[in-house]
Amino acid sequence: MKYNDLKKIRMFLLLFLLSLLLYTDNIFAGRITVIEVEKVINPVVAEFISQSIDRSVKDEDICFIIRLDTPGGLDSSMRDIAKKILNSPVPIVVYVSPSGARAASAGVIITMAANIAAMAPGTNIGAAHPVAMGQTKMDETMSEKVENDAAAYIESIAHKRGRNAKWAVKAVRESASITEKEALKKNVIDIIATNIDDLLRNIDGREVETPQGKKIILTKNVDVSYKDMAVRQKILYVISRPEIALYLLMLGLAGLYFELSHPGVIFPGVIGAICLILAFYSLQTLPTNYAGILLILLSLILFIAEIKVTSYGLLSLGGVVSLVLGSLLLFDSPIPYLRPSLYTIGYTVLLTSFFFLTIVALAVRAYRSKPTTGKEGLVGLEGEAVSRISPYGKIFAHGEYWNAYSDTPVEKGERVKIIEVRDLKLRVEKIEKPQF
Repeated sequence: MKYNDLKKIRMFLLLFLLSLLLYTDNIFAGRITVIEVEKVINPVVAEFISQSIDRSVKDEDICFIIRLDTPGGLDSSMRDIAKKILNSPVPIVVYVSPSGARAASAGVIITMAANIAAMAPGTNIGAAHPVAMGQTKMDETMSEKVENDAAAYIESIAHKRGRNAKWAVKAVRESASITEKEALKKNVIDIIATNIDDLLRNIDGREVETPQGKKIILTKNVDVSYKDMAVRQKILYVISRPEIALYLLMLGLAGLYFELSHPGVIFPGVIGAICLILAFYSLQTLPTNYAGILLILLSLILFIAEIKVTSYGLLSLGGVVSLVLGSLLLFDSPIPYLRPSLYTIGYTVLLTSFFFLTIVALAVRAYRSKPTTGKEGLVGLEGEAVSRISPYGKIFAHGEYWNAYSDTPVEKGERVKIIEVRDLKLRVEKIEKPQF
């Protein structure tokens, strides 16, 4: 084979390998992880986002996208999420979508903390003014402190990401809210995108600043992976809803009360204990007023006391009043999604009160009724002498034969009445036949 032929073959193989490498590079261009957060921001959501970002960093994703639609949430959870985003080595994109979605309150800070902020057409962002949590009303000094802290926090984030800090402060102090077009015009966001594919086209080639330095986002031919909450997180999120927390608390108290008023049943006590533990977990994720919890526990004590103390219904009335007041005070927040509706509170308290009062009535009736079993149940029953009693003999009563004694002689076959039970012996007296 001639030298020129070998040279051509070598050149052909080199071009083939180069083409193969370029083709492979297009196939394995990297991966982008997308998660959807259409929920209130609470500790469960914060854990989900944090764990998802950690997994994205471990997998060396090209970038990480949060598709956001939230009315807001807890300040502590929001700060955990913002801190995670600001310190992520993987570029973070927050995309407010679909149309009709919003990034309100805590959602504003989460969006502005992202490396790239995007919104879909027909969405809005804003209204980040802090509100009182866990107390009826903040005084003027405390309110000013909280507002100044939130304003300084969002302003520092806006400066770090090169966004409109003036508007960000306005969103906190004046609850300003704007559409996606205004947000793009005012440099609050970077992109308006109709969907995820459009978003990927818009961010392709953009350079962002991360804690590990500048990175260029390349989204051509990437693998888009959608991740959802784990089953555990979904369950925890559901029980973190205020109305579910109220249901669990009432079920727990009802189960515990039933077990205390009817010892040995076991099943209601076990279910009640489980519900109470879940309720207390849920309450610690919500703005809870401890006065409400104490009033509800007081109602339980009053219902139990009604069984033992003759109060002619006053203790039960106090229990119902304590239950109603405790339920109304339990979730002390002006934000609708952080407290159950009055309708939910109303029918829950009504059903729970009906349950307690029914059990109280049955328990009081059983407590005050004449015993029908055991030694006490025999007193007052009638029987028949099966032998002469003088002073000892036998009678047949309550379906059984008993040793009996009497102060006066009783002949066989005569009817007797049980007066006393002592050491399995019955003291009886003869029932005199009526004289005509």
